[in-house]
Amino acid sequence: MSGSRFGKNFTMTTWGESHGPGVGAVVDGCPAGVALSLRDLQKDMERRRPGASPFSTQRKEKDEVRILSGVFHGKTTGTPISLLIENLDQRSEDYDELSQIYRPGHADYTYDQKYGIRDYRGGGRASGRETAARVAAGAVAKAFLRELRVQVQAYTVAIGNTRVDRARVDLAEAAENPFYMPDKLAYEQAKAEAENAIQEGDSLGGVVECLVSGLKSGVGEPVIEKLQAVLGMAIFSIGAVKGLEFGAGFSAAEKKGSENNDAMLVENGRLIKQSNHAGGSYGGISDGSALIFRAAFKPTPSIAKTQQTINSQRENVRISVKGRHDPLIVPRAVVVVEAMAAAALADLILQSLSSRLDVIQKIYGEGILCSS
Repeated sequence: MSGSRFGKNFTMTTWGESHGPGVGAVVDGCPAGVALSLRDLQKDMERRRPGASPFSTQRKEKDEVRILSGVFHGKTTGTPISLLIENLDQRSEDYDELSQIYRPGHADYTYDQKYGIRDYRGGGRASGRETAARVAAGAVAKAFLRELRVQVQAYTVAIGNTRVDRARVDLAEAAENPFYMPDKLAYEQAKAEAENAIQEGDSLGGVVECLVSGLKSGVGEPVIEKLQAVLGMAIFSIGAVKGLEFGAGFSAAEKKGSENNDAMLVENGRLIKQSNHAGGSYGGISDGSALIFRAAFKPTPSIAKTQQTINSQRENVRISVKGRHDPLIVPRAVVVVEAMAAAALADLILQSLSSRLDVIQKIYGEGILCSS
């Protein structure tokens, strides 16, 4: 299987299946000297860990990460960082029925068409379990970004039909509830909506917003590998993402140019934008203001409610999916969005260092790359 590697300079390659011995990642291209500990990784793994709330799958996984290489005495060494997360709570028998039946909305059918064989236990490689490896690798990227004072924070702005009220948004509140919603009242409403969906054997989708602060101007390439394009690839690679918008997003199509343009001025030698409809970039290159985007997540396709589908003999059948699945994937996806955004930014920042001769001369001239 190709396509499991992301990045050109800072790369992550994930491996493993939902019901195999484990999942993991190899991170390459991380500069030497980045402070990194198991605590950095486990903090994010806890946010994604299954079974942590009644609104997630009740599969019980400790999700303890093992660092197999690339870190010595609490610092990255510049060599590949290999990460392992063991699978400890598989119940593969729950999926026996799915060996011949394709779940609506899932990748069962397309995997069979592409490969002629599929691991039906929990979806195999197409399972959300794969994102555990991304979160571990993303924690390495976030540690690198911290050294540059770049922060990535994601949170939930919509669950089903419930949206946060921007007038009530408090980002500190996002850490105080299991939905990571920065609006306490919206969380209570979303919780009730989620409980109703669970009782009906159904699921809900939602929207995750991500805010990047501290990113300097000049990151991103101007034509194909635009900042939004690379971030778009990273975020769209998350299985349940169905839409993505930056800044004003689709609402920009309803504005006039005079309304959508961000007025600019200089204060104390710094660029100040009076609005941020662009979402933090112009021409695919960061402008130094807050980078902001939103990702729309579809409802979990594996639901108890009876649905129409087909089997591998191309017969019409009906299915009620058994097993342990997330009735609400969005809260656990928040940290996955952070991980992929961090990996994309780490990759683009390293690439941007080669954009100007004066920058290269400064690095080379300081003797970092020469012995005399």
